[in-house]
Amino acid sequence: MTHPLRFQVLALPNVPWVEQLSRAQHVEELGFDVLATGDHLVDWTGPKKPFFESMTALSAIAAKTTTLRITTAVAQIGLRHPAVFAHMAVTMDHLSGGRFEPGIGTGLRIDPGTEMAGLENWSNAERVARLDEYADVVGRLMSQEVTHYQGRFYRIEGMVTNPLPIQKPRPPILLAAMGPKMLTVAAKRADIWNSLSFKADWNEQMVETRARAEQMRGACDEIGRNAEELRWSFTLFEPDSRHRGGAFTYYETPDVFASKVAQLRQLGMTEISIYYPLDSSQLPVFEEIARDVIPELRGSGAP
Repeated sequence: MTHPLRFQVLALPNVPWVEQLSRAQHVEELGFDVLATGDHLVDWTGPKKPFFESMTALSAIAAKTTTLRITTAVAQIGLRHPAVFAHMAVTMDHLSGGRFEPGIGTGLRIDPGTEMAGLENWSNAERVARLDEYADVVGRLMSQEVTHYQGRFYRIEGMVTNPLPIQKPRPPILLAAMGPKMLTVAAKRADIWNSLSFKADWNEQMVETRARAEQMRGACDEIGRNAEELRWSFTLFEPDSRHRGGAFTYYETPDVFASKVAQLRQLGMTEISIYYPLDSSQLPVFEEIARDVIPELRGSGAP
């Protein structure tokens, strides 16, 4: 299966609502494919900063857009029971006219919202084990009229899904996965595999991502799945951007952006996720990329 190249914009819900909605509509006007938002109880980089709830915000954005696909990047499994999240996902699918892609991840042990809300801060090992069951339950609930499930962590007893989602057989599930065990879960459960790198150096990010790509192929081979069935998604993340006032190096020039995308495509990525500019001085390059660079990249075919 060959997936067409897509471009996603991650717009964090850390600004006043009017601005958040304006950003989403701006992303749609510029012709991007997907809008994503983060999922935390508080801004984990500074808990006193504003931060809206993701699914609620996305439902309002769905009502005010028409072409953008929308996703959570990513919904933390510790914040909602899988039956609740599946019910919300089906509702979001209908509200958006079939444009929702539920993105799921383990969450961060260092997220301050966990302790602040009195939630259990599971070990990383338990988070991965729960992610496997969680994604399985969500997938079943979004595609079956009645679901029974008995797992180690979750139990579903005759849960009814009515209505079923617009998208058939169900909305595509995105799983964020970086470690070997999580890659195995994504190989089994995901329609879209998303990763990023916390390395500060771009070349080191590519080395790490190339290794993960090979691990994903191996994980798919082990279960007899064609790795090409998965859409491979990569988020352009720079851990030191906060020290530059939120500036990203990939917005320095359109050529820098195009070069990074070309390298990611060589690794098999067919979805590139970028941040809505946190530094307003980078908005002109962001708009130029959308207007001039992305259409050329879409039409360039396979690398």
